[in-house]
Amino acid sequence: MKAIRKFFDKLNEKTEKGQKFHWLKSTVEAFESFVFVSKNTAKSGAHLRDAIDMKRAMSLVIIALVPCLLFGMFNVGWQHFVSQGQTFAEVGFWTMFLYGFLKVLPLLVVSYVVGLGIEFAFAQVRGHEVNEGYLVTGMLIPLICPPDVPLWQLAVAVAFAVIIGKEIFGGTGMNFLNPALVARAFLFFSYPSQMSGDTVWISDKADAFSGATPLGEMMTGAVAPHNSILDMFLGFIPGCVGETSVVAILLGAALLLITGIASWRIMLSVFVGAAAMGITFNLIGSADNAYMNLPFYCHFLMGGFMFGAVFMATDPVTSSQTDRGKYIYGFLIGLMAVLIRVVNPAYPEGMMLAILLMNVFAPLIDYFVVDGNVKKRMRRWKTVSDRTTSEQ
Repeated sequence: MKAIRKFFDKLNEKTEKGQKFHWLKSTVEAFESFVFVSKNTAKSGAHLRDAIDMKRAMSLVIIALVPCLLFGMFNVGWQHFVSQGQTFAEVGFWTMFLYGFLKVLPLLVVSYVVGLGIEFAFAQVRGHEVNEGYLVTGMLIPLICPPDVPLWQLAVAVAFAVIIGKEIFGGTGMNFLNPALVARAFLFFSYPSQMSGDTVWISDKADAFSGATPLGEMMTGAVAPHNSILDMFLGFIPGCVGETSVVAILLGAALLLITGIASWRIMLSVFVGAAAMGITFNLIGSADNAYMNLPFYCHFLMGGFMFGAVFMATDPVTSSQTDRGKYIYGFLIGLMAVLIRVVNPAYPEGMMLAILLMNVFAPLIDYFVVDGNVKKRMRRWKTVSDRTTSEQ
């Protein structure tokens, strides 16, 4: 570590003001603070004192995403070979995993190269430090995309998400929409035929094999998905790279909750909101809409609901900040996700739109919560003041 420390000390000398490589100062600081804890502290204004900084928090989220990434790689290979009529016994674990690894790795490379390239460019132009937020966003974007998304489409979506979804608002901490979901929404609305059909969910599948996701099957009129509850829980279903396995997502959720990185209030209220809306539709029932008869807990296992509840809805930048606001924010996300799925079967993945919609309303929710608390205290103060006056 001493050698690395000396290496960065020499680089810092060459990037000081007036030196030849001063324009690379923010880039060097970005790599240095990734390896070492930053020596810089806030000079003025209110700030937090904590043993963990932003990069360490982002690193914990990335670790929480690793189970989803690893299982996603295996499932990509699993779905491919199953569509070809080959079994696990015939192919073997490592062959399936290697196939998925080679399919998912380019998505990660494109996401980080394009996204970090834009982040570094904006930091250099502005003369600011490189933001840490893309460390997580760069991992999230490939995990919420199908394994066969064209790389050029992914690159365009990443550029759109970083520039339009974040940088024009001032960078990490200033954006009001989740950048990863902005990229996913861009792909869906720009290339709907490729992102909502059944051809993209399995990498190089056989032509005779459907490959539709459970939500896709329901969209086409199926009474219920052919996949079992166990398959959907374990993740052996077609879908986006990191969204299929509830088990892997729960492992990540456990780490985020234990370390306090994610809000349990938001997670809990998302499931309560979805259950409330799902049960309501079950009570109403409909012979024409299979979604209304789908048990509410199936919504947790299908599509990107679980992944969104754990990793997307809990984004500390775009979610509500007040404790009561988090309950309201999460509840409405769950409610809206199921509502969109049921009322608009042509758009089965309602979780993405529900989170983006509530990202917009999160500041308004916090405003009303704070305003309500202020009025409550004012009424309490007035009551005490009136009582004191009457006693005098």
